[in-house]
Amino acid sequence: MGAPDAPWPARIAAEGADVLAPYLLDRPSAGGRGDFDLNPAARPAERSLMPAAVLMPIVRRAEPSVLFTRRTAHLARHAGQVSFPGGRASPSDENEVATALRETHEETGIAPSHVQVAGFLDSYETGTGFTITPVVGVLDADFVLNPNPGEVDEVFEVPLAFLLDLSNRETKSAQWAGSTRRFYSYTYGRHYIWGATAGILAAFVERLAL
Repeated sequence: MGAPDAPWPARIAAEGADVLAPYLLDRPSAGGRGDFDLNPAARPAERSLMPAAVLMPIVRRAEPSVLFTRRTAHLARHAGQVSFPGGRASPSDENEVATALRETHEETGIAPSHVQVAGFLDSYETGTGFTITPVVGVLDADFVLNPNPGEVDEVFEVPLAFLLDLSNRETKSAQWAGSTRRFYSYTYGRHYIWGATAGILAAFVERLAL
């Protein structure tokens, strides 16, 4: 499958989720990407992972964008970091899409009816012990925000064209758990996107280049 002639933002603006579906998985994968892609020597031999799901919301505007949240500073995990809306799976969730849409609604107030699911990316294993199912969805531009102040400090958007430009993606390193770890990152204005969120973005860009 070759890359389309028209730029992706223009195609998504015109066609919505349908244009993305052939490049995505039609069901969640059992294994795939993760924090250890850039750090293979640090991968544990075996461990139990907690299931989670996030929504990668692409806002369908004339110039499409990707929506992110900034987590509140008091949270026990990933406080203050930029992330996609999402979280741990609940026993009451029917599937990974249900988890992603429920968490998105709880965190941002965006109703599931505004999201058209396009497909899935490979599951993403984090160094902190989660296996995340990334659900890619196209979000109607007339959505209404009502962020939960207990979980979200800020909701913001970054142009999709910026994220698709490989010159805007950096590979950095830092000390974590006594060793040097490499990770992807993006800097957009005052927003710094790194870790699992940047890794999922990198996997998305690679999918569109198939």
